[in-house]
Amino acid sequence: MRKIKIGNKLVGLGEKTFVVAEAGSNHDGKIDQAKKLVKVAAEAGADAIKFQSFRAEKLYVRNAGRADYLESRKAVFKIIKGLEMPYEWITELNEYCRKESIIFLSTPFDKESADKLEDAGVPAYKISSYSVTHVPFLRYVAGKGKPMILSTGASNLGEVREALETIYSRNNEEVILLQCTASYPAPLEHINLNVMDTFKRAFQVPVGISDHSRDPFIVPFAATALGANLVEKHFTLDNSLPGPDHKHAIEPDELKAMIQGIRGVEKALGSSIKEVTDVQRELYNFARVRIHAIRDIKKGTALTEKNVAILRSGKAKAGLDPKFWDIILGKKVIKDVKRNDGITWKDLLQAG
Repeated sequence: MRKIKIGNKLVGLGEKTFVVAEAGSNHDGKIDQAKKLVKVAAEAGADAIKFQSFRAEKLYVRNAGRADYLESRKAVFKIIKGLEMPYEWITELNEYCRKESIIFLSTPFDKESADKLEDAGVPAYKISSYSVTHVPFLRYVAGKGKPMILSTGASNLGEVREALETIYSRNNEEVILLQCTASYPAPLEHINLNVMDTFKRAFQVPVGISDHSRDPFIVPFAATALGANLVEKHFTLDNSLPGPDHKHAIEPDELKAMIQGIRGVEKALGSSIKEVTDVQRELYNFARVRIHAIRDIKKGTALTEKNVAILRSGKAKAGLDPKFWDIILGKKVIKDVKRNDGITWKDLLQAG
């Protein structure tokens, strides 16, 4: 499996989980609010912050009607129109992200938006779940030769395969696949983190999760434990702000705790080598059970369950490991052995 470079970070096997703080359209049309989101994400420890670049005219038909899940009386076209991010923000936010030492990303939904992001020098393109079947658009973005983070949302494995084939046809194999559930908020029982393993096996690419559940910890932590190379999570400055995504997103303190938890999970995963680590060495020697005398034993006396036992050694003279128990029972000691001392081969006759 290849590693993919996004900005100054590598994404893939053996690398830290790449965390994307999804700001989406939670800027509410205010550049100062967008910058606050950048600062919050950077201070929380996210690797990247992601916005969305779209134009309503190129996203929905004008008579698309209302989206039931948004619980709004407004037509979806008007809602999307009100959430458009001005193109002139792209360069300003990109520069602000550099200042805050966080990677700027944005999801383009059309060719013009992709071109504006390319002009700003974005290091990668996030592709929305709903663009998985948009073959002409996938081909166009892939042709820019940048890494592509592909959410898979409401699509099946065949459609994901076709999307990859489309991208690969432009000699671009820099793809990260994200399992995603297109529901807001997504119920935990529909997250299906195990799909990440399906993607790994089927396509041999870095994988991750775009998490739309409201809980800040369960999915990101579980995904990390299962080997996610990338975790994306929607966040906001305040759940009470107006707008379709705020109430489903996590708040700043939760984002920070989530990222700290992801890093903790990574530490806990540690090595796949089973060995006595340095931190265990003291108790390995102190509390490990060995064969000890439980009373003074005179020279020539046979060992029995009445004068020896398997006990933790502590700082006493350590004896043989318990696996030798059946061998030493009945053997005679060749010198006096004091109570509590460990029984060693030097204490025993060579023949019974």
